[in-house]
Amino acid sequence: MPDTNDREMGVELGDLNDDLEAHDYPASSEELIEEYGDRELDLPKGSKSFDEVMEPVSEKTYEEADGVRQDIFNFVGSDAVGRENYSDRGAAADEVEGEEEPESL
Repeated sequence: MPDTNDREMGVELGDLNDDLEAHDYPASSEELIEEYGDRELDLPKGSKSFDEVMEPVSEKTYEEADGVRQDIFNFVGSDAVGRENYSDRGAAADEVEGEEEPESL
């Protein structure tokens, strides 16, 4: 099985990512939902189908796959969030408790 690490912003697109790239654009949201609506998007808290995620999009025309992916990320909701109120990026230097920023001379 090839390594298709297509997880971004908590959403695993899998083969759908390649299919969206290969799709002929421009394409309407209705066309994309008809073609890929039953595809499952894997999320940290379960999964949602492509048509379920894209339900808020009505009569939109996409010029490229990037726009479709952006709407997926926008509409997937809180199910794509792993642990809420948690960041594995660490605190910024100026946010570390007990440390003050040095004064400029």
